[in-house]
Amino acid sequence: MSTPPRLTATTYAVLGLLAVQPWSTYELTRQMDRTLGRVWPRAQSKLYEEPKKLVARGLAEAVDETVGRRPRTVYSITDAGRRALAEWLQEPGEGPVLEFEQLVKLSFAEHGTRNDALRTIAAARTWAEERNVENLAAAQQYAAGEGPFQHRAAQAMLAGAFFTEYYAMVGRWADWAREQVEGWPEDPAAAAAGPDDLAAIAERAGWSARERRD
Repeated sequence: MSTPPRLTATTYAVLGLLAVQPWSTYELTRQMDRTLGRVWPRAQSKLYEEPKKLVARGLAEAVDETVGRRPRTVYSITDAGRRALAEWLQEPGEGPVLEFEQLVKLSFAEHGTRNDALRTIAAARTWAEERNVENLAAAQQYAAGEGPFQHRAAQAMLAGAFFTEYYAMVGRWADWAREQVEGWPEDPAAAAAGPDDLAAIAERAGWSARERRD
């Protein structure tokens, strides 16, 4: 007897979407990208396998339909799936993992030019601005009471607030980093960190220790 496929966080994310409403696989991948793509990006080819895992476990059921002349499979959550989702939510999960190529480049800036570093910082700020365009549009939709699945606005607001702060933070950091690098000599290898700047960073980094004391 074969062992049912292992359930991952991606599988449970799909199960969570099925708890909202039934979806076809195509609709699931689009919804996954729209709602969770920023916090849990996964290749579409992988997502097409997740509903099958849920069916194999009895956590979802599949119904074949025809739309026009095109067949499609629609998945919906089962009672067992709702119980499994509730059990998964009892665990707090893992924290974020940062992947930031531009910051990696800046970590070795002494091997390039000052202009290389400035272009990298400018690209990081542009990234934040561009990502926030869609974020702002979604925030305005929900604030106007017109967001997708508006009845779930309380849940969507949590991630929306995080990305609002995240994009703004990257923008502020890019402005600060640009000022720093503009003060560097032409050869970044000769750059020196200002004692006051280092002290200010250390002061900000102490936020958790101060909260524990308070």
